[in-house]
Amino acid sequence: MSPTNSEKIWTKPFWIALINNFFVFLAFYALLTILPIFVLQELGGTEGQAGLATTIFLISAILTRAFAGRIIESFGKKKMLMVSVLLFALSMLLYLFAHELVFLLALRFFHGIWFSIATTVLLAAAADLVPASRKGEGLGYFIMSMNLAVVAGPFIALTAVRFVSYTVLFGGLAAVSILGFVLTFLIRLPAETPTRQPVFKQLALSDLVEKRAFPPSAIGFLAAFSYAGVISFISVYAESINLFHAVNLFFVCFAAVMLLSRPFTGRLFDRAGPAYVIIPSLLVFSAGLFLLSTVTTAAVLLLAGGLIGLGYGSILPSLQTMAIQASPPERTSHATATFFMLFDSGIAVGSFVLGTIASLMTYSYVYIICGTLVLATLGIYMLVYRNRLRLQSAH
Repeated sequence: MSPTNSEKIWTKPFWIALINNFFVFLAFYALLTILPIFVLQELGGTEGQAGLATTIFLISAILTRAFAGRIIESFGKKKMLMVSVLLFALSMLLYLFAHELVFLLALRFFHGIWFSIATTVLLAAAADLVPASRKGEGLGYFIMSMNLAVVAGPFIALTAVRFVSYTVLFGGLAAVSILGFVLTFLIRLPAETPTRQPVFKQLALSDLVEKRAFPPSAIGFLAAFSYAGVISFISVYAESINLFHAVNLFFVCFAAVMLLSRPFTGRLFDRAGPAYVIIPSLLVFSAGLFLLSTVTTAAVLLLAGGLIGLGYGSILPSLQTMAIQASPPERTSHATATFFMLFDSGIAVGSFVLGTIASLMTYSYVYIICGTLVLATLGIYMLVYRNRLRLQSAH
């Protein structure tokens, strides 16, 4: 049976929100890849200062996540969507004037604020636009735009700087961000009534996080911690084993497998339940990390990329959907903020801890640790959701 009009996922507002989300994460991952090189080569900074440009951004984003739900609830999704995407785009323009390290670091903190709010409100808006009966499938497609940006952002940035100046690169990313802002005028969201409560007065814990979204968000933290070992160190690892020439293809395999599997895993989530997606995905993710620790040839590196794309690429949208489904409709912004706050923290903490381990051991051991942690995450998931798993097995 084909879905009715009220059950359609691919409406014009959903398409525009998805494209906008892709543009935001495209700029984020492009800068994440290229700014350390920019700091070293153009600003004459140290490796520590190059890392600080990323750390300050993540700290800003994580701190803002705590208040993002309350801010969006106070002013409304549509207004905060337009404001946050506009200021995100203006932040991108300011990179054209980043000729001093202090200015760049201050800009990174400012930019992190609007990245945090924009990504939170975009996912909350997408949750409102997707039919409840197809939530897992619809949000899976939406979140896939973020995973595609993981590949496209670094690829575009690393390719562009070989042929054009940083000024042209920053200008191009700013132009894409401005286009995203223009597209926000075309997004129509369901009617809502902003609370217009003061954002920073009489704050309770419920104003900062959605407790019902915490269990899947905490599991997301552990998955992100392990994935930090891939996104942060795969290039260095590939270079250390003389496979740097194949690292771009690693992400191509990651994206290709994720794209091909997404329609099936999304429908499986909706029809059979999250456990039927998350449990095998954690096993595949772990297998990909263990395989990555043994890489000696390009073929094995690409196979590991495909396994990680299939596993991690299915885990992230499933956990985000669980966080939103566990919360009332009026709390989608808080649920989204809670998930992203723990996800961002997992990436930040994972990058630091695994980087410290890498300085003491080889990267192969880092990926063995990550694979082991993913297996432990599977055990934690089954423990936390044991009652739901019993009900699913009974049916």
